[in-house]
Amino acid sequence: MLNLNLTAHSSQPQYMQLYTQIRDQIRSGGVPYGSRLPSVRSLRLQMNISKSTIETAYQILLTEGYAVSKPRSGLYVANPLGVKPYRPSKDSGSAPGEHPHSPPSPTSEPFSIDFRPSAIDEHSFPVRIWRKMLHDALDRSPDKICKYGDPQGEHSFRSVLAEYLRNSRGVVCTPEQIVIGTGIRYCIGVLSKLLTGIGPVAFEEPGYAPVREHLISNGFQIAPIPVVDQGISVEELDNSPAQAVYVTPSHQFPTGRVIPYPERELLLQWARKRNAYIIEDDYDGEFRYFVKPIPSLQGLDRDGRVIYVGTFSKAFTPALRMNYMVLPLELVDKMKNVQYLLDGPSRIDQWAMESFMEQGHWYRHIRRMRKIYGKRHHRFIETIRAHFGDRVQITGHNAGLHIQLTVKTRQPSEALVRLAAEEGVRVYDLPEMWMKPHRSEHPQIYLGFGGMDENGIDKGARLLRKAWEGIWD
Repeated sequence: MLNLNLTAHSSQPQYMQLYTQIRDQIRSGGVPYGSRLPSVRSLRLQMNISKSTIETAYQILLTEGYAVSKPRSGLYVANPLGVKPYRPSKDSGSAPGEHPHSPPSPTSEPFSIDFRPSAIDEHSFPVRIWRKMLHDALDRSPDKICKYGDPQGEHSFRSVLAEYLRNSRGVVCTPEQIVIGTGIRYCIGVLSKLLTGIGPVAFEEPGYAPVREHLISNGFQIAPIPVVDQGISVEELDNSPAQAVYVTPSHQFPTGRVIPYPERELLLQWARKRNAYIIEDDYDGEFRYFVKPIPSLQGLDRDGRVIYVGTFSKAFTPALRMNYMVLPLELVDKMKNVQYLLDGPSRIDQWAMESFMEQGHWYRHIRRMRKIYGKRHHRFIETIRAHFGDRVQITGHNAGLHIQLTVKTRQPSEALVRLAAEEGVRVYDLPEMWMKPHRSEHPQIYLGFGGMDENGIDKGARLLRKAWEGIWD
């Protein structure tokens, strides 16, 4: 059933080769939905590879939703609820790609510990290297310093960025499809013109309120769609009048849900049937703690329905004020009519980031940040569990820089925030992320760990336990 060929000459480790080949055969329909995958033992004997290699590859398939485990039976290819496998037509001559999130600003009230979900590590910015990149940018481009650049973004930078997105996030695009921007507000302003006349825009409920408000202020009508265990409810979306949808599939804000592969295909199928657009905000897709980052929705899109938005704020610094948007070809053509809207960030910053990526500093920086946040994530989860045990439920912790904490008490979330503040700890309940009033059985609190060191994590957990010691049922 499986056609596998692992090689020692690949730059990928064997478990990634195995995972990628099985995944691609599932996507193409070569491995039918519902069929049983070979056992670890049989595959080990067949391929002459280690047990851990196979188990790691299978674990990634399970985590990303390509497979499901049935007790005492084995691993089966996930059935994506009626999605038909993609089989390229014989006359398709080219691939389709060829044609910061944060809660409200902290108050002035002093907090000794702030679990802000948008915080990043303050000590990891590569100041010395970035200063050198800025100097190099000025030295390399003396004839361009006093001239306006391409309002869509420097073409050489877009070329480097396109290659990076293809390698790291599975985004398939050309430099002509990329727009360099100054943030999500800028991108929504451009999209408001490109999507003029479109129907309601579906939005995750709960979802990132600042983006929702930007959409509303730009004239879009919003249709809230509930977030379920597998991300945004495609069933509810299908019953809505929406002609576009905004999603954060790699780490939903604020719940932390990750949309697995079968639901991603359903979402793409919805867009294809309705001729609608998906706005994919991949704000912290770089940070996954148990498996490799899940490829983007855009990389799975075969019909030009996904608008991909990414940023440098989470992985680098929000001070740079630089993000990017990858448009489907249909919208690239329309962009010629709205060139007057385009006004990207500093050319000098773009040249510096181009050099930073070309010289390999960006890749090293990302690896370093994954290691730092991975250790911090592990310590954070361990500490919360040590202090609260089964009195809390941790969710949304497979990716990103924050978690959702369900506290098993009858106290409202506002009371938990207030009690924590009395001990000098700032935590977040984020009620503004809901369009409609919402009350769950147990309160949900959001804690970020990106800006916390080990001492801060330990101190914050101790103070939270003290603050909440009288709330338990």
